[in-house]
Amino acid sequence: MHQLNKLRDRIIRRVNINLRRFDFDAADYLRSYIPLSQLTKFYAFYGITDHHPLYFHFSHSNLAGSYFLGKCKVDNAILYKSDIRGDELKSKGDTFQYRGTAIPLDHDEVIWIKDSFLVKTLVHNCSHDPENPEIFWIQNTASSPYANIHGSVMEGCFLGPFASVDLTSLHGCQVGTFSYLQVGELWHRQIEPGQIWIKNEDLFDFSYRFAPSVLKRYINFEPGQRPRGIFIDFVESRKDDFHRVFDVVHLATPRSVPKNASLSRYAVLKPKTRIGENVLVAQRAYLENSFLGKGANAQENCFLVNSHLQGDNVTAHGAKLIHTRLEEKVFVGFNSFLRGTPDSPLIVGPGSIIMPHAIIDLSEALTIPPGHLVWGFIQNARDLETHSIALKSLTEVQGELNLGAMRFQGQGARFVEAFQQRIEHILEANGAYYDGNKNKGHAQKGQNIAYNIIQPYSMGTLKGVYPTIDICP
Repeated sequence: MHQLNKLRDRIIRRVNINLRRFDFDAADYLRSYIPLSQLTKFYAFYGITDHHPLYFHFSHSNLAGSYFLGKCKVDNAILYKSDIRGDELKSKGDTFQYRGTAIPLDHDEVIWIKDSFLVKTLVHNCSHDPENPEIFWIQNTASSPYANIHGSVMEGCFLGPFASVDLTSLHGCQVGTFSYLQVGELWHRQIEPGQIWIKNEDLFDFSYRFAPSVLKRYINFEPGQRPRGIFIDFVESRKDDFHRVFDVVHLATPRSVPKNASLSRYAVLKPKTRIGENVLVAQRAYLENSFLGKGANAQENCFLVNSHLQGDNVTAHGAKLIHTRLEEKVFVGFNSFLRGTPDSPLIVGPGSIIMPHAIIDLSEALTIPPGHLVWGFIQNARDLETHSIALKSLTEVQGELNLGAMRFQGQGARFVEAFQQRIEHILEANGAYYDGNKNKGHAQKGQNIAYNIIQPYSMGTLKGVYPTIDICP
């Protein structure tokens, strides 16, 4: 494993030099958390469809247990059980609109991961970088388990566990555990753990930070140690259920899945789960004793346990629902954790928006009214008073709003409009509105994916490294 050792050390040096102003050492996290022997135990795999252009290249890399779809290129990187999803890459001839400027694409867009170490990370495209519309860059970057990189160019960064960077370009930034960023572009910033920050130039600025004492119970990551807390315990307690779907090459699709819906070959479907028309269930999603109504979705790393989704629901990457009922068109953001109990269920009214990285962990039954925005840490109705606002009330805000630990500045109407437009885009892209003829999306286009596996060298100095392979259309 000599070459694999050299590759890991090369990446650590490149991450560290980009984060030198923070006196940060990626080795404190990467060397102790993932032993190299673990990287030799898995195969990587990729999906092929006639809807997603195929271009796959890797060189001197380890791709242990990772999944690829669409145009991807990997150089000198280690990807451990990461999902690289290129199903919304722009194509040659497309026009990228940015602030009234039309930018034509001369080539197909490609995801290019270089000199990076991504651990159990989701990479999803839809890049918004006008300077590089044909290349979705991730380089000199390391990320911890269950981080999300969504539409985000990244150079020289480190992401803590359960962190999300969404439609944001980062350069030389350290993003703390369970932080969420959607702020445009940042240079050489250190984001504290549990920081939720959404900003659109001068239109609006939303910020909230979890109390360190609360965050420590749910997810904590210290140098030289493994991540710990309720989130990790929840995921780890169910990891054995994924062994079968990854160990068996061919699995039959359950007859209960409608013809216009899509259930990933690499999702876990437990008994007493029902899936409606136009539903999308992505890889590494986990469904147990739950119902997904027409047009609902469960994206990568989502867990739905004893829950009911009425329809047209968005359950974004990494969200977890336990004993929860979502009425129609409820949005649940990245890595949110919604947990009721059989005696104290959570009900979310229609049209409500659960912000990314919200924690609702109930000590009593709770009903969130229709059309509300919800954020932060909530255990009961009293907490909800300072962690939610009616969308109608928010649209009337012009200027500053302080509610509990949340700070909002700008035009509330523009903030609500941006969220609702994005929800509509997600539903449309996922095929929620397919009528049997028009409006096909991922739920229909991803039904007939052919999966292929690739394996590393099993011995010698190259043990654990994958051979250089070029796969083109």
